[in-house]
Amino acid sequence: MNKLLILLLIINSTDPSEISRYNRLKNKAEIAYENGQYDVAANNYSMLYDSLSADDPAIALNLAHSYYALGDSSNAMLKYQAAATSNNNTIKSVAYQQLGVMNDKPETLNEALQYLKSSLKANPYNEEARFNYEVVKKKLEQQKQNQKDQQKQNQDDQDKKNEDQEKNQDQQDQQQNDQEKQDQENQDQQNQDQQDQEQQNQDQKDQEKQDGEQKDGEQEEQQNQEGQEQSEQDQKNQEMSTKEKLEQMNISEEKAQMILEAMKNNEIQYIQQQRRKPTKAPDSGKPDW
Repeated sequence: MNKLLILLLIINSTDPSEISRYNRLKNKAEIAYENGQYDVAANNYSMLYDSLSADDPAIALNLAHSYYALGDSSNAMLKYQAAATSNNNTIKSVAYQQLGVMNDKPETLNEALQYLKSSLKANPYNEEARFNYEVVKKKLEQQKQNQKDQQKQNQDDQDKKNEDQEKNQDQQDQQQNDQEKQDQENQDQQNQDQQDQEQQNQDQKDQEKQDGEQKDGEQEEQQNQEGQEQSEQDQKNQEMSTKEKLEQMNISEEKAQMILEAMKNNEIQYIQQQRRKPTKAPDSGKPDW
């Protein structure tokens, strides 16, 4: 901050006592400010500015310096703005410079840069204002770059988030498709198992039926074979019985055969004779034709 400006009080009155009072207040304010007694300096400058109506931008600037040193930013800013209306470019440049310094904060860098531009416009030789201008300009450029980087980072994060969401959605869709495919395969396998079981049951029934029919056929065949064997055995037994009887009668088989032939011939003759005999006697009075 620039050193305290020397007050050039314009006193309209020619009253020696009033001039003396102005001088006393001015000296007290200057000495207090130089000694770091900013509250005393502020009180004296305030009396000059308010009570004695010293309409001088230099008083407003010095009062603003005092408030600024006390940390009273609100009053300091008001008095710097009042000093910035001065026709004195040196005072105006310092006032705008201090307003720029007070706004050198991340949220008000644009305002600070504009105040410092006004300070240099009022006094292009204000090197302190120029230095502050370059500092604030770099801060603002860095802030804009940081904002761009942050926006890019946010966009990258959003893109990655969207990409991750798409991947997750694709994975969910793939899992769903895999699950549906697995369910379909399980259903197909169940249907196939059911068909196989039904076919197996049918094959078993057919086999049982075939086995039953085969068993019945075998039993029937066995029964027929047993019956045939029994008939052969009966015939054999009969032949044996006949042979034994012939042997007991002392008749050979040839002779027995001849006897059978003769008996058969006699039977045939008997039947033929019976066919020639009339079944009813004809009437005596009628011819027999």
